[in-house]
Amino acid sequence: MAHADNRGKAAGQPGVDLLVVGGGVMGLWTALHAARSGRSVTLVEKRRIGSGASGKKGFQFEALVSLEAEIAALEAETGLSAGYRRSGRLIPLPKPHNRDLALRTANEALSVWQTPDRSFAFEVLDTAPVSGWPAPAVMAHGVVYDHLAARLAPRALVTALKTALGQRASVTIREGVGVASLDPDAAIARLDDGTDLSFGHCVLSPGVEAFDLLASFSQPVARPFGSAVKGQAALLRASVDPALPVIFADGLYVVPHEDGLVAVGSTSESDFVEPYGTDGLLDALIDRARLTAPVLADAPVVERWAGLRPRAIGREPMVGRHPDHARISLMAGGFKVSFGIAHRLARQVLNEIEGGTLDVPPSFAVAAHFEEARRL
Repeated sequence: MAHADNRGKAAGQPGVDLLVVGGGVMGLWTALHAARSGRSVTLVEKRRIGSGASGKKGFQFEALVSLEAEIAALEAETGLSAGYRRSGRLIPLPKPHNRDLALRTANEALSVWQTPDRSFAFEVLDTAPVSGWPAPAVMAHGVVYDHLAARLAPRALVTALKTALGQRASVTIREGVGVASLDPDAAIARLDDGTDLSFGHCVLSPGVEAFDLLASFSQPVARPFGSAVKGQAALLRASVDPALPVIFADGLYVVPHEDGLVAVGSTSESDFVEPYGTDGLLDALIDRARLTAPVLADAPVVERWAGLRPRAIGREPMVGRHPDHARISLMAGGFKVSFGIAHRLARQVLNEIEGGTLDVPPSFAVAAHFEEARRL
C-alpha cells in the first residue's frame, strides 16, 4: 500500500515527521492519531500489519470507557466493523476466598466505576445470568458480573485501523520491511532493505523486537528490557448468542463473536520451543473451555493459532520518551492489555512529543522500566 512518499521535502528537513516502527495495535493507534493531527507518518512493519495479534486502575478505567467512542469514530470513518460490544464479563468464583475478594471489589467499584454520565456495576451473583454460561460446576461460590468489560475482534480492529491510515495521503505504510538499526542522534533509521529514513521523531512499537532494538542504542543494563510470552488460542463454531458476556476463569477466556464463532484463549508461556506452533497446552485450554461452557462441548475447532506477546520487564506497558534520546519514544510491552488501552496511550505519547506532559501511571513510564532493568 503506497501513499505520499515525502520526497519533495526541502534539504535538511526530516524525510517524515513521525516514524512508527511496528504495525500492531499500539503502533496503529499512534500512527492514526498522529496523522489526524496533521503529521506525515511512515509506519514500517517487518511482517504484516497485526501479525502479533491505583493510578493504573483509574487510567485503565478511563481508557476502557473511552474506547467505545474511539471505535465508533473509526467505524464511521472506514465503514468497517471492529466487532466491538460492551458485553460485560462473567468471572466464576470456585472458592470461598474468591467470593470474599469479589465482594470487596464490588464495594470499590461503587465509587471508582463512575463517570459524570455513566456508571458500571460489579455484581456478585449466586447464579449465572444465563443458565449454563458458565456451568454451575465451575462457580460453586457464585459468579461476578462485570458490566464494564467489552469485547472486540482483534483482526477486525487492526483491519479498520489499517484502512483508516490507508485513506490518508500523509501516511506511508511499508509491510515486509523492518528497522535494522537506529541512530537516535542523527534521527535516521536503517531499514532492512538497506535504505535510510530520516525522521523528526520515532515511536518504537514493534512487539517483542522492541526490546532488542531499544538495547542496541541505550546504555547497558543488568537485565533485558523485556521478553516474549507465547500465547495459544482457538476459534470454535457454536450456536452462541454473540451478546453473551465474555467468560474469564483463571486465565481462560471464552469470547462470543458474530457469525457463530467463539474465541478461546489463551496460554501464557515464558518457556517455549516453537513460538508459532500449537500443541497440547491449547488442547487442554479447549477442554477447559468445554467444561466451563457446556454449549461448546461438541463445537468444532475451526482455527488454532499461536503468537508472541511483548512483556516489558516492569510487566506494565513501557510508554513515553527515551530518557537519553529526545527523538525516540516507546509504545511497547502491552502484553495482555494493549487492545483496551492503546488508543489512550497513543494520545499521551503524542502529547509528550508535542511538548506536553505524559499523563500515565508511574509504572508505565519508560524511566520506571529502565530502573528495573538496571537492578542486579
